[in-house]
Amino acid sequence: MLIAGVLCVCAAVASAGFGAWSLSQSQAAETTATTATTALALRAMAPTQLAAAVMLAAGGVVALAASGHTALVLLIVCVTGALGTLAAGSWQSARFALRREAAAADCGGNCVGCTLSCR
Repeated sequence: MLIAGVLCVCAAVASAGFGAWSLSQSQAAETTATTATTALALRAMAPTQLAAAVMLAAGGVVALAASGHTALVLLIVCVTGALGTLAAGSWQSARFALRREAAAADCGGNCVGCTLSCR
């Protein structure tokens, strides 16, 4: 369980690092709508990455501190929860990006005078 606990804690640190990096990206205006949508979708993944980091950290701490059977069950629950959270967040972020690109395409990329909501 020591190796699994250390791996979980390392994965938690990596996930938190990616989440913090996503949050630190500037919201400056991008040159194209696709680039702006991609940046926004990546930024939208930050809370999901941070939530997965918390779950992985909890699983790692339990794996390091608890007895064998209890640690194994809780480690499986925490890792499964983290992976499910990342999958759901990725899916939602991709759906958002696709809807935003479709709206921009309907407006012709120019929202001035357009009755559709591009933003």
